[in-house]
Parts: sequence; C-alpha cells; structure tokens
Amino acid sequence: MRNGVYTEVSELVGKTLNKITRCADEELWFYTEDGEVYCMYHDQDCCESVFIEDICGDLDDLIGSPLVMAEEIYEDRDPLDGWEESYTWTFYKFATNKGYVTIRWYGSSNGYYSESVSFERLDEEALK
Repeated sequence: MRNGVYTEVSELVGKTLNKITRCADEELWFYTEDGEVYCMYHDQDCCESVFIEDICGDLDDLIGSPLVMAEEIYEDRDPLDGWEESYTWTFYKFATNKGYVTIRWYGSSNGYYSESVSFERLDEEALK
C-alpha cells in the first residue's frame, strides 16, 4: 500500500487527467486536473512476477479530456511461458473522446502469491 485508499479504476470516469507517468513496467501514476493522484502497481513478493506486458494505444490520448471509460477486465489466455503454475491477465481499458488505451498486466506465481494489480488514490502525505 502506498499510504492511500484502495479504489476501483472506474473512479476515474468523468475525471480529466493532466499527466501520466510510468515507472519501468511496474507502476503507472495518474494525475487529475483537480489535484488527485492515483497509482496502479503491484508490490512484488519472492515467488511472483507482475508487470505491464503491453500498452495498446497512446497514453497521451487520455490527457486533457474527461475519461468516458475506465474498467478492469480479467481474461483467460495462455501463459507467457508454459512452465508457470499460476498466471493472471488483467486489462485496464480507458477512453476519452480522443482515443482508447488498453494497459495489459501479466502476473505469474507458484499459486500461493498474489498476481493482482492494486489501484490506489493517494493521500497528500504519501506525495510529500
């Protein structure tokens, strides 16, 4: 946890983003025009790997216009590597009147660890 409040990505619908930053393949930070900050991430543990596998679309299409769609979808697809005991594909779909973006996360583990992505609205103390 990043000293914020866990929330659903759908909380972004109707909000206008003024910046998105990416930290390697492990985090995305969303900044709204009204001063809110959201973080999409996974806290890695020893026997798991969760990362952004792909971003389809241009993140700049999400800047400057209200979001009309922000949703999380899980899909059953084949694993990236055939040896993985457990895996999860999580898709985050966003849209404005300028375009669509799908962020594809991939998580794998031995089956005893989390493969999920966290989404938090950060409080001001976390940002200092």
